[in-house]
Amino acid sequence: MRRTTTSQLLTDVDQTALRLEYSKTLRVPLTRRLPTVGVVAVGTALAVYALWRFGFSLDKLVDGAGRLGTVVVLMVPPDPGNQLWNYMTALGETLAIAFLGTFVAAMLALPVGALAAKNVIANRIVHFASRRFLDSIRGIDTLIWALIWINVVGLGPFAGILAILTSDFGTFGKLFSEAIEAADRKPVEGVVSAGGSGLHGFRFGVLPQVMPVLVSQVLYYFESNVRSATIIGIVGAGGIGLYLANEIGQAEWQKVAFLILMILATVAAIDWLSSRVRFAVIGGRGRNVD
Repeated sequence: MRRTTTSQLLTDVDQTALRLEYSKTLRVPLTRRLPTVGVVAVGTALAVYALWRFGFSLDKLVDGAGRLGTVVVLMVPPDPGNQLWNYMTALGETLAIAFLGTFVAAMLALPVGALAAKNVIANRIVHFASRRFLDSIRGIDTLIWALIWINVVGLGPFAGILAILTSDFGTFGKLFSEAIEAADRKPVEGVVSAGGSGLHGFRFGVLPQVMPVLVSQVLYYFESNVRSATIIGIVGAGGIGLYLANEIGQAEWQKVAFLILMILATVAAIDWLSSRVRFAVIGGRGRNVD
């Protein structure tokens, strides 16, 4: 049996009559299109101006691509030379910096995030002060915090830990407060009606709801902070970044390639492990609920 498609059905109907009948629906008025056209035009003009202002040149791109190809060729094959043990030690230091900075920041940010949540602290002054405090902390990039802490405590991994801790403290505080505010109030009301205090309501009514979200966020930032710890190591905060900067400065491209591969493999392993942990946490929570 022959099937009739929608387009064939519309062909049989007088499409001209349909357009006349629903002209207001099918046609977008010019007044509604002008804002969109204006935004696109202004954005395009700003992009063109920025490219011109900062000296965009196709010749530079072509020349740069040629030099990049030369560097890539010099990277093959990756070779650590006699620095393999030093590289492994530095990589472990980078992981330790990322781990300690991330998880200490999460522990410190949880109570502050609770203070910044409207459904936990109803006092507007406390809520406003907590939010602005977190905004001011997270408004400064990790690299800037690294430079600050290096001048405070000196060169080394301790400055890197403090840099990641400070930066993530502000970020976690905001994310945790938003997750807490999105929690359902009914479990809290049930705990309080059974004779529990407000703290008991937060512990047994809110935390079980938001904990999978918090764990997922912390694991994601741990993975991201492995890369951040590499960058801040370049400015003297310890870890494998210091070796990476030295090898690039000396044009030891085979060693640079080996270091990059080490970092990529480590990040991939952490991503796989964190995904398994997230699945276990969320899956376990689902089994408990069932």
